Amino acid sequence: MNRTLTALALVTTVVATPAGCDRPAPPASSSATSVGSTGTPGLATARVDVAAVRAELAALTVSAEDTGNHYRRADWPHWDQVGGGCDARENALRTQGAGVRVGAGCRITGGTWISPYDGVTVTTPGALDIDHLVPLAEAARSGTRAWSIAQRERYANDPGVLVAVTAKSNRSKGDQDPARWLPARDRCGYVARWVAVKHRYGMTVDRAERAAITGVLNHC
Repeated sequence: MNRTLTALALVTTVVATPAGCDRPAPPASSSATSVGSTGTPGLATARVDVAAVRAELAALTVSAEDTGNHYRRADWPHWDQVGGGCDARENALRTQGAGVRVGAGCRITGGTWISPYDGVTVTTPGALDIDHLVPLAEAARSGTRAWSIAQRERYANDPGVLVAVTAKSNRSKGDQDPARWLPARDRCGYVARWVAVKHRYGMTVDRAERAAITGVLNHC
């Protein structure tokens, strides 16, 4: 399996919140994955530590999805300004591509991106979507009902969970978890990062989701 993983800029700032709901994004090199150069700017090779991922998965609370916590986009404010005139979406495009050209107002005018979900090379910024690795609707169903607006906003703008991918792959994924959707490429790296995000943010996992992740890890 060609194991490529988009190298993402990660947040290191932690905001203290009740019950530990809002947690920092996964570090650039965690117990679950480490990153090494592929020779292609904007990409890195994920070396998945399966035992570490299994340990993080085992630590997640198993619970049925909270389908009563209905997702509303307005409840998860995103594309905040992050500095340098860029919002979170523009910053993801700027940091995840190679040879990225930035115009006035942080308008991304060109560059090269390799979509980690399907391996497609993209040179037109408008052909890319910015995916939340654990989708916002999935996050809403994963034990976050008590989160404040500030906590939801922090998650929705966390560069550690934003991924520049082809619009086709993002729309195929929708808000589905690994029990219902997996990328065409780098499934080991994908589920490792999925688990890391849920672990760091104290989200829950349902039984089918956990079984699907375990199934992928069995082949890593």
